[in-house]
Amino acid sequence: MKLFCRLASILLLLAAFLQSAVNAADQPTKPDLVFLLIGQSNMAGRAALEKGDEKPIANVLLLDDKGQWIPAANPLNRFATDRKDLSMQRISPGAGFAHEMSAKLPGKTIGLISNARGGSSIQQWGKGQALYVHAMTRLSKVKGLRIDGVLWHQGESNRNDADYLERLTELILRLRTELKNDDLPFVAGEIYGEGTVNAHMQQMVETIPHTGLARANGLTVFDKVHFDRKSQLTLGQRYATEMLRLLDSNRQ
Repeated sequence: MKLFCRLASILLLLAAFLQSAVNAADQPTKPDLVFLLIGQSNMAGRAALEKGDEKPIANVLLLDDKGQWIPAANPLNRFATDRKDLSMQRISPGAGFAHEMSAKLPGKTIGLISNARGGSSIQQWGKGQALYVHAMTRLSKVKGLRIDGVLWHQGESNRNDADYLERLTELILRLRTELKNDDLPFVAGEIYGEGTVNAHMQQMVETIPHTGLARANGLTVFDKVHFDRKSQLTLGQRYATEMLRLLDSNRQ
């Protein structure tokens, strides 16, 4: 009887191991489309996490700090090269973006590379500046990587910067040159409240091809600057809508 029980236990363990191997084999290990998420604190995510937010997002992968693709789960910015304290990384628009892209592109695996830094100005993402250099270095370490689109949320630190459109245009063109894609889709997100930076982003869409704008109308914040969880998810969906529009346009 003892021998029978022992054999039964071994068979159960073997069955569990085989099922685990099958499940692992079913999980995608490489994304079909990859998106770079950069900017300041709203892109890093400051809205509180809720129960269940830590669960993997179906058909979405996240690049970790070792250059490996892992199942994407919040906080998405935890592997950013220049992030602030881990406890500050929470829900970002990347979460809403990931869910929406997964839903709208069945059969495709979405890859996210989140590399935002809270409090950063657009100048800190300029040519030769640490935040930009570190982000590009991180990308260069992933063999065969192609970036299919960029999500940018920054502007709180440049709220009334008269030169914002010029700086943003330079950033977009530099990204397209370095990532070797002249038509690289680039979607910016409006900041909350008043600020000439939002007008500059609207001008971006009017003057630079293959760009989009995720509007902030109707969204709410919890501290005058940072979008709350519901608004972050909605903003992410708006990013996805714009990104899908640009991807469709590029395919035509």
